[in-house]
Amino acid sequence: MKYSSISWLRVLVLFFLIFGLMEYFIDSGDKPAFIENQVAQFFLLFVLVLLIAIELIVQAVENVMYQILSDEAKERYLASKSKSWEWSWGKRMYKKLLGSKPIEEEGEIILDHNYDGIRELDNKLPPWWVYMFYATIIFGVIYLARFHVFNDYNQDMEYEQEVAAAQIAIEAYKKTAKDLVDVNTVKLLTDAADLNAGKAIFETTCVACHMADGGGGIGPNLTDQNWILGGGIKNVFNTISEGGRDGKGMVAWKQILKPAEMAQVASYVLTFQGTAAANPKDPEGDIWVAENAEKEAPTLEQAKD
Repeated sequence: MKYSSISWLRVLVLFFLIFGLMEYFIDSGDKPAFIENQVAQFFLLFVLVLLIAIELIVQAVENVMYQILSDEAKERYLASKSKSWEWSWGKRMYKKLLGSKPIEEEGEIILDHNYDGIRELDNKLPPWWVYMFYATIIFGVIYLARFHVFNDYNQDMEYEQEVAAAQIAIEAYKKTAKDLVDVNTVKLLTDAADLNAGKAIFETTCVACHMADGGGGIGPNLTDQNWILGGGIKNVFNTISEGGRDGKGMVAWKQILKPAEMAQVASYVLTFQGTAAANPKDPEGDIWVAENAEKEAPTLEQAKD
Protein backbone atom coordinates (compact mmCIF):
# COMPACT_ATOMS: atom_id res chain seq x y z
CA MET A 1 0.00 0.00 0.00
CA LYS A 2 1.47 3.36 -1.03
CA TYR A 3 1.31 6.54 1.00
CA SER A 4 1.05 10.02 -0.40
CA SER A 5 3.40 12.84 0.55
CA ILE A 6 0.54 14.60 2.35
CA SER A 7 1.48 12.75 5.54
CA TRP A 8 4.93 14.32 5.64
CA LEU A 9 3.51 17.66 4.57
CA ARG A 10 1.25 17.45 7.62
CA VAL A 11 4.34 16.90 9.80
CA LEU A 12 6.04 19.98 8.37
CA VAL A 13 2.96 22.17 8.75
CA LEU A 14 2.46 21.18 12.39
CA PHE A 15 6.17 21.58 13.14
CA PHE A 16 6.38 25.11 11.72
CA LEU A 17 3.12 26.04 13.44
CA ILE A 18 4.59 25.03 16.80
CA PHE A 19 7.85 26.76 15.87
CA GLY A 20 6.00 30.01 15.11
CA LEU A 21 4.04 29.86 18.37
CA MET A 22 7.24 29.28 20.32
CA GLU A 23 8.96 32.27 18.72
CA TYR A 24 5.90 34.43 19.40
CA PHE A 25 5.61 33.62 23.10
CA ILE A 26 9.33 33.43 24.00
CA ASP A 27 11.03 36.81 24.34
CA SER A 28 14.59 36.42 23.08
CA GLY A 29 15.40 40.00 22.05
CA ASP A 30 16.58 40.66 18.51
CA LYS A 31 17.65 37.07 17.84
CA PRO A 32 15.36 34.06 17.30
CA ALA A 33 14.59 32.01 20.41
CA PHE A 34 15.90 28.77 18.89
CA ILE A 35 19.33 30.41 18.51
CA GLU A 36 19.51 32.10 21.92
CA ASN A 37 17.88 29.34 23.99
CA GLN A 38 19.23 25.78 24.09
CA VAL A 39 16.04 24.55 25.76
CA ALA A 40 14.12 25.82 22.72
CA GLN A 41 16.41 23.83 20.43
CA PHE A 42 15.84 20.61 22.38
CA PHE A 43 12.09 21.30 22.46
CA LEU A 44 11.94 21.72 18.67
CA LEU A 45 13.96 18.54 18.16
CA PHE A 46 11.63 16.66 20.52
CA VAL A 47 8.54 18.00 18.72
CA LEU A 48 9.91 16.99 15.31
CA VAL A 49 10.78 13.46 16.46
CA LEU A 50 7.38 13.13 18.15
CA LEU A 51 5.47 14.24 15.04
CA ILE A 52 7.41 11.83 12.82
CA ALA A 53 6.83 8.99 15.31
CA ILE A 54 3.08 9.70 15.44
CA GLU A 55 2.88 9.76 11.64
CA LEU A 56 4.78 6.47 11.36
CA ILE A 57 2.54 4.83 13.96
CA VAL A 58 -0.60 6.04 12.20
CA GLN A 59 0.68 4.71 8.87
CA ALA A 60 1.64 1.38 10.45
CA VAL A 61 -1.82 0.97 12.04
CA GLU A 62 -3.49 1.89 8.74
CA ASN A 63 -1.33 -0.64 6.89
CA VAL A 64 -2.19 -3.42 9.36
CA MET A 65 -5.90 -2.66 9.08
CA TYR A 66 -5.61 -2.63 5.28
CA GLN A 67 -4.02 -6.06 5.25
CA ILE A 68 -6.92 -7.66 7.12
CA LEU A 69 -9.54 -6.30 4.69
CA SER A 70 -11.11 -8.45 2.03
CA ASP A 71 -10.18 -7.90 -1.61
CA GLU A 72 -13.46 -6.11 -2.29
CA ALA A 73 -13.02 -3.89 0.77
CA LYS A 74 -9.44 -3.11 -0.28
CA GLU A 75 -10.66 -1.94 -3.68
CA ARG A 76 -13.32 0.27 -2.13
CA TYR A 77 -10.76 1.67 0.33
CA LEU A 78 -8.20 2.44 -2.40
CA ALA A 79 -10.92 4.04 -4.55
CA SER A 80 -11.92 6.32 -1.68
CA LYS A 81 -8.27 7.23 -1.09
CA SER A 82 -7.77 8.10 -4.75
CA LYS A 83 -10.64 10.58 -4.84
CA SER A 84 -9.39 14.15 -4.99
CA TRP A 85 -10.61 16.53 -2.32
CA GLU A 86 -13.08 19.16 -3.43
CA TRP A 87 -14.19 22.32 -1.70
CA SER A 88 -17.88 21.85 -2.47
CA TRP A 89 -19.03 25.00 -0.69
CA GLY A 90 -16.48 27.07 -2.60
CA LYS A 91 -17.55 25.58 -5.93
CA ARG A 92 -21.20 26.30 -5.19
CA MET A 93 -20.43 29.89 -4.21
CA TYR A 94 -18.31 30.37 -7.34
CA LYS A 95 -21.16 29.20 -9.59
CA LYS A 96 -23.61 31.40 -7.73
CA LEU A 97 -21.45 34.51 -8.10
CA LEU A 98 -20.75 33.72 -11.75
CA GLY A 99 -24.47 33.40 -12.47
CA SER A 100 -24.01 31.65 -15.84
CA LYS A 101 -26.23 28.86 -17.10
CA PRO A 102 -24.81 25.35 -17.55
CA ILE A 103 -24.20 24.34 -21.19
CA GLU A 104 -27.07 21.87 -21.16
CA GLU A 105 -29.48 24.68 -20.15
CA GLU A 106 -28.27 27.34 -22.61
CA GLY A 107 -31.13 26.54 -24.97
CA GLU A 108 -33.47 28.39 -22.60
CA ILE A 109 -31.66 31.70 -23.06
CA ILE A 110 -30.68 31.65 -26.75
CA LEU A 111 -31.89 34.75 -28.59
CA ASP A 112 -33.11 34.86 -32.15
CA HIS A 113 -30.08 36.83 -33.27
CA ASN A 114 -27.99 34.84 -35.68
CA TYR A 115 -24.82 36.18 -37.33
CA ASP A 116 -23.21 33.64 -39.65
CA GLY A 117 -24.16 30.82 -37.30
CA ILE A 118 -23.10 32.67 -34.19
CA ARG A 119 -25.98 32.75 -31.70
CA GLU A 120 -26.35 35.16 -28.77
CA LEU A 121 -27.13 34.12 -25.20
CA ASP A 122 -29.27 36.29 -22.95
CA ASN A 123 -27.04 35.82 -19.89
CA LYS A 124 -27.67 38.06 -16.93
CA LEU A 125 -24.89 40.18 -15.50
CA PRO A 126 -22.72 38.21 -13.05
CA PRO A 127 -23.96 38.76 -9.48
CA TRP A 128 -20.47 39.68 -8.25
CA TRP A 129 -20.32 42.51 -10.81
CA VAL A 130 -23.81 43.73 -9.86
CA TYR A 131 -22.93 43.71 -6.14
CA MET A 132 -19.76 45.71 -6.81
CA PHE A 133 -21.73 48.20 -8.90
CA TYR A 134 -24.22 48.72 -6.07
CA ALA A 135 -21.31 49.09 -3.62
CA THR A 136 -19.78 51.88 -5.74
CA ILE A 137 -23.13 53.71 -5.78
CA ILE A 138 -23.35 53.50 -1.97
CA PHE A 139 -19.73 54.65 -1.65
CA GLY A 140 -20.37 57.59 -4.00
CA VAL A 141 -23.42 58.74 -2.01
CA ILE A 142 -21.51 58.57 1.29
CA TYR A 143 -18.53 60.38 -0.21
CA LEU A 144 -20.74 63.12 -1.67
CA ALA A 145 -22.56 63.64 1.61
CA ARG A 146 -19.40 63.62 3.74
CA PHE A 147 -17.12 65.87 1.71
CA HIS A 148 -19.48 68.07 -0.32
CA VAL A 149 -22.57 68.38 1.87
CA PHE A 150 -21.18 68.26 5.40
CA ASN A 151 -17.76 69.73 4.38
CA ASP A 152 -15.47 67.23 6.07
CA TYR A 153 -11.68 67.62 5.71
CA ASN A 154 -10.28 68.37 2.25
CA GLN A 155 -6.98 67.53 0.59
CA ASP A 156 -5.28 70.73 1.77
CA MET A 157 -6.24 70.05 5.38
CA GLU A 158 -5.14 66.42 5.11
CA TYR A 159 -1.80 67.50 3.68
CA GLU A 160 -1.22 70.00 6.48
CA GLN A 161 -2.09 67.38 9.10
CA GLU A 162 0.31 64.89 7.57
CA VAL A 163 3.11 67.47 7.40
CA ALA A 164 2.52 68.49 11.03
CA ALA A 165 2.58 64.85 12.17
CA ALA A 166 5.75 64.22 10.17
CA GLN A 167 7.40 67.30 11.69
CA ILE A 168 6.59 66.07 15.19
CA ALA A 169 8.05 62.67 14.33
CA ILE A 170 11.20 64.29 12.92
CA GLU A 171 11.70 66.41 16.04
CA ALA A 172 11.21 63.36 18.26
CA TYR A 173 13.73 61.44 16.17
CA LYS A 174 16.28 64.25 16.35
CA LYS A 175 16.17 64.16 20.14
CA THR A 176 17.46 60.60 20.15
CA ALA A 177 19.60 60.69 16.99
CA LYS A 178 22.80 62.29 18.18
CA ASP A 179 24.47 62.16 14.78
CA LEU A 180 21.92 64.64 13.42
CA VAL A 181 23.21 67.37 15.72
CA ASP A 182 24.63 70.52 14.09
CA VAL A 183 25.80 73.94 15.21
CA ASN A 184 22.22 75.15 15.55
CA THR A 185 20.92 72.22 17.57
CA VAL A 186 23.95 71.20 19.63
CA LYS A 187 23.41 71.20 23.39
CA LEU A 188 25.89 71.16 26.25
CA LEU A 189 26.33 67.54 27.35
CA THR A 190 26.69 66.90 31.08
CA ASP A 191 26.26 63.14 31.22
CA ALA A 192 29.37 61.34 32.49
CA ALA A 193 29.31 58.86 29.59
CA ASP A 194 29.35 61.68 27.00
CA LEU A 195 32.12 63.55 28.86
CA ASN A 196 34.23 60.41 29.13
CA ALA A 197 33.79 59.82 25.40
CA GLY A 198 34.77 63.45 24.75
CA LYS A 199 37.81 63.06 26.99
CA ALA A 200 38.95 59.98 25.02
CA ILE A 201 38.66 61.91 21.76
CA PHE A 202 40.46 64.94 23.24
CA GLU A 203 43.35 62.83 24.51
CA THR A 204 43.66 61.19 21.09
CA THR A 205 43.39 64.20 18.80
CA CYS A 206 43.76 67.42 20.77
CA VAL A 207 46.47 67.04 23.45
CA ALA A 208 49.28 67.68 20.96
CA CYS A 209 48.16 71.31 20.63
CA HIS A 210 46.20 72.01 23.83
CA MET A 211 47.94 69.76 26.40
CA ALA A 212 46.18 67.16 28.53
CA ASP A 213 45.19 69.74 31.16
CA GLY A 214 44.00 72.28 28.57
CA GLY A 215 46.82 74.72 29.35
CA GLY A 216 47.67 75.23 25.68
CA GLY A 217 50.76 74.76 23.55
CA ILE A 218 50.57 75.29 19.84
CA GLY A 219 46.88 75.85 20.42
CA PRO A 220 45.35 78.38 22.84
CA ASN A 221 44.76 77.95 26.56
CA LEU A 222 41.36 76.40 27.25
CA THR A 223 41.25 77.11 30.99
CA ASP A 224 40.81 80.89 30.89
CA GLN A 225 37.81 82.95 29.82
CA ASN A 226 39.42 84.21 26.60
CA TRP A 227 38.32 82.79 23.27
CA ILE A 228 39.60 83.58 19.81
CA LEU A 229 36.50 82.41 17.94
CA GLY A 230 33.97 82.64 20.75
CA GLY A 231 33.12 80.37 23.66
CA GLY A 232 30.04 78.41 24.58
CA ILE A 233 28.99 75.05 23.21
CA LYS A 234 27.83 76.33 19.80
CA ASN A 235 31.00 78.30 19.04
CA VAL A 236 33.31 75.54 20.29
CA PHE A 237 31.36 72.94 18.28
CA ASN A 238 31.58 75.14 15.18
CA THR A 239 35.34 75.68 15.65
CA ILE A 240 35.93 71.94 15.96
CA SER A 241 33.73 71.24 12.95
CA GLU A 242 34.91 73.99 10.59
CA GLY A 243 38.44 74.51 11.90
CA GLY A 244 40.22 77.58 13.27
CA ARG A 245 41.52 80.71 11.58
CA ASP A 246 42.61 80.34 7.95
CA GLY A 247 46.27 79.44 7.64
CA LYS A 248 47.06 79.28 11.36
CA GLY A 249 44.21 77.59 13.13
CA MET A 250 43.43 73.95 13.66
CA VAL A 251 42.02 71.77 10.88
CA ALA A 252 38.32 71.09 10.38
CA TRP A 253 37.39 67.84 12.07
CA LYS A 254 33.98 67.40 10.44
CA GLN A 255 35.41 64.95 7.90
CA ILE A 256 36.90 62.79 10.65
CA LEU A 257 34.62 63.05 13.67
CA LYS A 258 30.90 62.39 13.70
CA PRO A 259 28.57 65.20 14.86
CA ALA A 260 27.88 63.33 18.11
CA GLU A 261 31.61 62.98 18.75
CA MET A 262 32.20 66.69 18.09
CA ALA A 263 29.43 67.52 20.57
CA GLN A 264 31.06 65.26 23.16
CA VAL A 265 34.56 66.72 22.75
CA ALA A 266 33.19 70.30 22.68
CA SER A 267 31.39 69.66 25.97
CA TYR A 268 34.55 68.16 27.45
CA VAL A 269 36.61 71.18 26.34
CA LEU A 270 34.29 73.42 28.36
CA THR A 271 35.12 71.44 31.53
CA PHE A 272 38.56 73.10 31.51
CA GLN A 273 37.00 76.49 32.24
CA GLY A 274 38.22 77.80 35.60
CA THR A 275 40.72 74.97 36.20
CA ALA A 276 44.43 75.49 36.89
CA ALA A 277 46.81 74.18 34.23
CA ALA A 278 50.42 73.25 35.05
CA ASN A 279 51.93 75.66 32.49
CA PRO A 280 49.10 77.81 31.20
CA LYS A 281 49.64 79.74 28.00
CA ASP A 282 48.93 83.47 28.00
CA PRO A 283 45.32 84.39 27.20
CA GLU A 284 44.46 84.91 23.55
CA GLY A 285 41.38 86.51 22.06
CA ASP A 286 38.66 88.25 24.03
CA ILE A 287 36.79 87.41 27.18
CA TRP A 288 33.57 85.78 26.06
CA VAL A 289 30.30 86.17 27.88
CA ALA A 290 27.17 84.48 26.59
CA GLU A 291 24.24 86.73 25.72
CA ASN A 292 21.93 84.21 27.32
CA ALA A 293 23.69 82.48 30.17
CA GLU A 294 24.05 78.80 29.35
CA LYS A 295 23.73 75.96 31.82
CA GLU A 296 26.67 75.55 34.16
CA ALA A 297 29.47 73.79 32.32
CA PRO A 298 30.25 70.26 33.46
CA THR A 299 33.26 69.88 35.69
CA LEU A 300 36.32 67.70 35.28
CA GLU A 301 35.05 65.65 38.22
CA GLN A 302 31.97 64.76 36.19
CA ALA A 303 34.16 63.73 33.28
CA LYS A 304 36.19 61.49 35.59
CA ASP A 305 33.10 59.68 36.96
